Amino acid sequence: MTSSGQTQAGQATAPLLVLASASPRRIALLEQIGLVPDRVLPANIDETPAKGETPRAYAQRVATEKARCVAATLEDPALVLAADTVVALGRRILPKAEDRESARFCLERLSGRRHTVLTCVVVAPTASWPLGRHGTRLVETAVTFSRLTPYQIDALLDAGDWSGKAGGYALQGHAAGFIRALSGSASGVIGLPLFETGQLLRGQPGGWLA
Repeated sequence: MTSSGQTQAGQATAPLLVLASASPRRIALLEQIGLVPDRVLPANIDETPAKGETPRAYAQRVATEKARCVAATLEDPALVLAADTVVALGRRILPKAEDRESARFCLERLSGRRHTVLTCVVVAPTASWPLGRHGTRLVETAVTFSRLTPYQIDALLDAGDWSGKAGGYALQGHAAGFIRALSGSASGVIGLPLFETGQLLRGQPGGWLA
């Protein structure tokens, strides 16, 4: 496996691939399709939803702002890849679980219900790489939880893999045992829809992906 900034012998070196996220999940997902970011630079932006903002609009706005924020700080030719994942019940955006109570709040509302996970992926070239192309993909996935008992919710909270997760659960974690149905992109629920990410990278000049 090679860094994305390196291409096969005889080809020009591609610009750097910069991931605008420190998420271990997104790094691992990129590695799954053979890519290792040249740099990992989390974006420092305000992720507070605007009043009346829909989940779809929020995911697109935040992912775009992350990409633009990081691209503006780089002088090297690079392509910035950013993503944002939102868990929504109708038009309601559920929070990222930062403590046990916010995780419980989410799980109690998701119990026995179908919800939507939206992940927006954005690629933005730096000013020093004028050949690069801006691109956006928004992926929606329907996820249905079984009905959770209070004991099961406590067990999920004790497992601890809800920390920092949108909607208070991780598909790749203990909650997977309670997900009755999923229609859409599993990798999108985890944090980076791989098919759409691959499309965006293949659309760039140079040897990003086969």
